[in-house]
Formats: sequence, structure tokens, C-alpha cells
Amino acid sequence: MITARAAATFDPVGRSVATARSFVRDTLQGWGFSDVVDDAVVLTSELVTNAVVHAGTAADVECLRSEDAVRIEVSDHYPEREIPLQQSSVNMGSPDREGGRGLQLCAALATRWGVDYTPTHKQVWFQLDLPQRSVGTRAAGPALPADLLPIADGRVRVAVIQIDRLGAISSWNEDAGELFGYVAEQVIGKPLNDLAAWPHTPGTSTGIAEALQLSRWEGSYGVRNTHGRVIPVYASHLRVRDSDGEPSTVCLLVRDDERAVLQTPLRGTAPDPGSLSEPHAADPFEVFIGSPAPDDLDGLLQRTVERARDMLDGDAAFLLLATDDETELEVRASTGLPSARQRFARVQVESAPGRYGSARMPAVHEDLTVVPGAVPLLSGTGMRSVVTVPLKVEGRLTGSLGVAAEASGRYSNEEALRLQFAADRIALAVESARLGELERLRRGSLSFLVEASDLLAGTLDRDQTLALMAQMTVPTLATWCAVYTIADQSAEPYLSYVLHEDEERIDGVKALLAKIAPPDPVPTPGARVWAAPSEAAHEDALRTSMRSLGLGEPPTLGSGIGTTLSTASAVGGETVVLPLVARNRVIGMLTLGKPADEHFRQEILELAEDLSRRAALALDNARLYSERMAISQSLQRSLLPPGLPQVPGVEVEVIYRAAGEGNEVGGDFYDLFPIRDGAYGFAIGDVCGTGPEAAAVTGLARHALRLLAREGFGGPAVLERLNAAILDEGARSRFLTLLYGELWPQEDGSAVLKVVCAGHPLPLRLRQDGTVEPYAEPQPLLGVMDDLELYEQTMTLDPGDVLLCVTDGVTERREGTRMLGDDGLADVLTTCTGLTAGAVAGRIMRAVERFATDAPSDDMAILAMRVPGLQKD
Repeated sequence: MITARAAATFDPVGRSVATARSFVRDTLQGWGFSDVVDDAVVLTSELVTNAVVHAGTAADVECLRSEDAVRIEVSDHYPEREIPLQQSSVNMGSPDREGGRGLQLCAALATRWGVDYTPTHKQVWFQLDLPQRSVGTRAAGPALPADLLPIADGRVRVAVIQIDRLGAISSWNEDAGELFGYVAEQVIGKPLNDLAAWPHTPGTSTGIAEALQLSRWEGSYGVRNTHGRVIPVYASHLRVRDSDGEPSTVCLLVRDDERAVLQTPLRGTAPDPGSLSEPHAADPFEVFIGSPAPDDLDGLLQRTVERARDMLDGDAAFLLLATDDETELEVRASTGLPSARQRFARVQVESAPGRYGSARMPAVHEDLTVVPGAVPLLSGTGMRSVVTVPLKVEGRLTGSLGVAAEASGRYSNEEALRLQFAADRIALAVESARLGELERLRRGSLSFLVEASDLLAGTLDRDQTLALMAQMTVPTLATWCAVYTIADQSAEPYLSYVLHEDEERIDGVKALLAKIAPPDPVPTPGARVWAAPSEAAHEDALRTSMRSLGLGEPPTLGSGIGTTLSTASAVGGETVVLPLVARNRVIGMLTLGKPADEHFRQEILELAEDLSRRAALALDNARLYSERMAISQSLQRSLLPPGLPQVPGVEVEVIYRAAGEGNEVGGDFYDLFPIRDGAYGFAIGDVCGTGPEAAAVTGLARHALRLLAREGFGGPAVLERLNAAILDEGARSRFLTLLYGELWPQEDGSAVLKVVCAGHPLPLRLRQDGTVEPYAEPQPLLGVMDDLELYEQTMTLDPGDVLLCVTDGVTERREGTRMLGDDGLADVLTTCTGLTAGAVAGRIMRAVERFATDAPSDDMAILAMRVPGLQKD
């Protein structure tokens, strides 16, 4: 009967063999099967090697637990490879032979083994029976004198937290409440990720979500308590399932300085450096780090500081890596220190306040109180003696390793030599892992910047550009982000956008930033630290705490201690400002922040600087586009009539559509205006072409028509003078079709019209009986010939008649080879008998739009006038 199961898949690469060994070892130790761990690891190593190295495929490893045995199955996907079966008489050859050795080991070590062979994969399995042992006997370490036992508080508290398959907390014991300050009701149902301060950089190492999916995991991270302070913890995770098969993860957590309560294996005595030089000694790197070595940089560095602390029996250890120019050291791993605030903090090597003067040579400080600041990382930690040694590769400084103790005088040159010996053995592996991480980060950075550039180039909307800038940085680069913009050189920076990875904290961060002066708009490239948000947040938290204790001013509305402390925790870490510079002008600032006790790593700041340059140009392009659109729309609106006058006894309706995105006015235009008492002028025209050039001629035509008509000129004279004005434009001139008329409403309910149709589509008259007929004669268009002889035609609209005037964008509406045309327009108009002018214009426009599926490519204007006649009492 299977009582537990764990499975994993490993890629066909060499390092997968070591990863598979670690997976099997952790799984069996988590199940308490330490008696068979060694045999299982050896067999798994051979079988996975056969799969990923010899067969060249991925390997699926599955561990099955029963009451008295463990079964491990290794599958690959290379069915053509010849597989000897257990029952066959195939000779598996010599143990020294390269092929078949894994099966020989199975036959020698396993209780049972076999091969399952299918058309899609092959599977080799083995079973190891558990030895009989007394109930309660599991594993034991050596007996140690009392003074060598690990130090713990008198009351050791072990937080037991259960996490469901979605990563949410489902159980929270009393010790967890004592350690972190939350009662169960406050946290059950919330994701563990909301409380955990995970030491993780995007694109590298393992995140908390991945760690919770592993069958067993041990390591260090932080948990934020109710005050927002990060409590360093050491955790042991065990993946289990209930009787219904539902998986969950049980997390045991203790304070990091009490890690010995959970950590496995137990601390052993340090290896004698002299023994490492013996002819047949084991590899020095594996002796110090342990086998298998972690295959990621963060794991390797954490293992290094833990082993260094154990080797010198220290209270704390730390490791810093050098930047490319060796001028700064960045904290990458620590153990035993009381706060996680040190991660990714940077210190100077050569100069400046807080420099790390002992980085390039081994150094022993017997009492740090005598030389305060010698090791800036340890300031305020309570550590008094420390030994530090450099990590060097080919004479180049790559990092620094240190071990510290709370007592003074703990270390001498002998300990420095031992630590330097170990550092020399691991320096090359650390540098290789660092370069690998850097390469992965750079590849990820290039992908990130390409995607960011595409997104920023895809919009010219200012508000959307601001939102994209913030969303690309949170949470990939920072925990929160604020964007300040500067309208012009004389304006003050304005807080335009705020984003936090926790949406519930956005308002608090925005309110805090609104209370403090914005950062100075310095054009100097690169990130600079801005301390104002962190200081203001801590001051608010202190002031609110004092008010809650009755020691300060009465609290103001909405200034609860929970909200204030939450905001202080959110912005209490490092905050940096990057200038947004475009076209040699600072147009804003991009502000990135971390929560309390966290720092930015150098690679992230460099990536943020690249992003800020792209974002600045996108933001400035959006600003220029918005300004030009505003100017264009303002000028276009000035070319349209301010409004249609009310004509007594005549219904008038106009529908206008300019072609092209963002255009309000094109080459088509219309107008209706009073000339004198009882007389009104109307016009509808079409300038050759579309866009701004055509719109310029429409403005000339509309204003000239009004001016000339009000000066008393008749229709032909108005158009002849307009023709001369268009020709005077020279190369900018464009020919123009125009229908111009004058309208006189009559007392009997009819209307008299005088019309001149200069090259324009003829107006159509709809009578009450449904007949449609052209209502003018065609004459030459404007802007082509100098001398025009135009004439006007006089006609009368009877009550109930409709006069429809359109531009050629209506009649020339196309769908493939079909065109609406004059006849199609007339057919639509015949269906409009009895409709108002507005209904007629609306029906014509709907018919035009439905005629074709594509968006109109030409401007369109519709002018409908109807004489309703006298109203009967």
C-alpha cells in the first residue's frame, strides 16, 4: 500500500544527476528512511546518468513510500535503446564496462528490481526494504559535552504553519503567534508570500512558491511581524497529503539564531586543513561545502557562510561579492545576524565613509569596540571579534568572507589561515556561479528591455505611458514605484502615478509622498538614494504609536496605527531616484522603493537606469503628441461653424464625418448663417484631398463666404471672388466643389432658394408624394480657371419638401466594385417621406455606413433642410 509519493523531472543535462541525487536524499530523509538513503542515492545516480547522459532524454524520478519499503522508479523516453530484462539470460558484462552498470548495481543492492518497457518510454525501478528496528528509533547524533551544544533561549518556540496547495495559510499554532504577533484569525486564508521576506532576485535561485512545492526544503528567510519588522527565521518545509490526496506543506520555523533546533545534519567538527593536503584526501571543495554542492549561487553562498560559521564556531558569518570594478562589495549571504536588512547592501572598499578597509587582505579584529566601523556590516549587531578573508580568482578580488563572535578575542591568525584556506578552495566555484547568474540576469534583462520598449512604443497616451512605466517596474524591479513629472523648466515636480505590489497600500504610499517635498530634478544619470520617504514613514509611525499610547496629540481622522505602520513597512527600505531625461531636459523622476530593511542590488539598478531612459523618451513623445493633438483639434474646431442658427419655418440638420484618426475637420465643409433679416446663407463644399492641407482651404472658403455674403454680394459674385482668393494661394491652392445658396422663408410656409452649384454633386429634392429630382444645374468648379461666368437658379420648396445636399464621400461610398452613386442615394431618399430633417439625415448616414464594411476613406457631409409648412390650429 502506497502511503506517500514524490516525483520530479530532470532535464537531459549533466548537472541533473546531482540534482536527482539531492531530490531522492531529501525525500527519503523527510520520510525518515535514513537507513536506505545511501543505497537509494547510488542507484538513482546510475539510472539517471543512463537516462540523461547515455539515452539523452529527460528523466522522470518517482519515489513511492509504503509501510515496510521504498520504491524508486526512473523513466526515460528512448524506447529504441536495447534494455536487458531481469528474467532474460543476457550477460550484463563486467562491472568495469560502461554500459549496464546501473542494472548490475540494482541486482546487487536492491531487494527487488525490474524494467517496464513500452512504446513511449522505459522505466527501471528498484525497491529497498526497510530494516527492522525498535519503535521510536530514528536517527541519532554523537553525544556532545554540554558546552558544545547549540545555544537557544530558555523557551524554544517552534512555529508550526500549514500551507494549502494554493500557498495560503490553513493552520497557525500558538508559537507562531508569539514569534510574529499575529493571531490565527488574522493570517488564515492569506498567502504565506504576504508575510515572507524572501531573499530572491527575479530570474535566479528558487522562489517561495517553488520551495513550497518541494517534498522537503530547509533554509533561511524572513517573516514580517505585526509591526512590519522582518524576523529572520530558519525553516524546515515538509510536503504531505491528507487521506483525500490533497497536498499541503507543513512549515516549522524558529528564530534564525536557533536554527540548530531544526537544521540537519547536526553541526560537526571542522575538518583539519592539514588533512586536505594528504595524497588521497577528498576534494577540498566538497569537504568544505558538502556533496552535492548547491547548483545555484544563492544556495552556494548560504551553504558557504553556514559552513564557515561552523568551522570557526562563530556566532555569525557573512559573504560579500565585489562589483565589476572592485570598488564596492555587496552583501549576498549572512547567517546569525539579527536583521535581514543587510542583503544587497553595499560598502566601499577603498574610500568614502563606511569603507571596508580590510577586504583585500586577511584581517583579525579582536574587539570591534576599539575600532568601530572597521566592518560596517557588523555595526550595531553586538558582534565584537571578527576574522575576514578575501575571495580572489587569479589575483583579482571577487569577494570577502567573514566570521564573527559576540565575545572579544575569539580569533587569531590561526583561524584566519584556516578560513583563508577554505576561501581559496571555494573562490573559483563562487565566481563561476556568480558569472552564470550574471549571464542569466543579463539575458533576462535584455528580454525585459525588449518587451518594455515594445509596450512603451505601442502607445502615445500620456496616462497609459505612466501606468506602463510603473507596472513594468513593480514587482520585477521594486516593491513600489512613484513617477514625478515636470511640465516645463519653471514648474515643480508633480506626483503623477503611484503603484505598490499590494494594492491596499497604494493610497497610504500616495498620501505619504504627497506630504513630503519631491526629489530634486537632477539630470545626473544613474540612481541616487532618496532618504525622505523612509524618514517620513518612520516619523509618522513613531508619532502614531505615541498617540496610541496617549503621549501625543489626539489622532486625526483616518490615521490609524495599523495603516501608518503598514505604510512605514512598505516604504521603510531603500528608495532610489532615477531622472527621466529626454531631449536634454529633465521631464520627471522615476522613484523605486523597497520595504523595510531591504536594499537594491546593483544589477537591478542598472536595469532600472536602462528602463528609465526608454521610458523618458516614450513619456516625452506622448507629451509632444498630446500637445500637438490639442493644438490640431483646437485649430480644427475653429474651422467648424460655431453653431447652426434657428431658421424660422425651416428644419435644418447636419451630419459631418472627417476621415482619418484624430481629424475633426477635413476637406469637406458646411455652413449655415444669417445674412440679413429674413435671409440666410448655406453652403456645402468639398476641397480636393483630405487632412490638414485640405482643412486649411475649407477655413478660407467658409470665412470668405460669410464675409462676402454679408457685404451684399449675390451668389455668383461671392463664388467668383472666392475663386480668385483660392488661385491667389499659388502652389497651396486646391480646387473646390461648392454648393452655395441663399434661403428666404415665406409667410405661406414655403421657402425661396437661390442656388449656385459649382462642380458639386447636385442637391436632391424630395416631394411629399415621394418623388426625388435634382434641384440645380451643374457649373464649373472653383480653383481651376481665372474667369468664371456663374449664374444662380431660383426655386421654391413647398411645405413638406426636403432638400438634401451631400458631398461626394456619400455618393462615392464603395464596397468592392459597387458604388452607392447618385441613383443609390435617390433610392434611399425616396424612403424618407414624412420624416423630419434630422431623421432624413440619420437614415442617409446609416445607409452609407451599412453599404460597406470598411471604414470610410473620404470625408462626408450631409445637409438636410425641410419645410414643414404652417402649423394648423
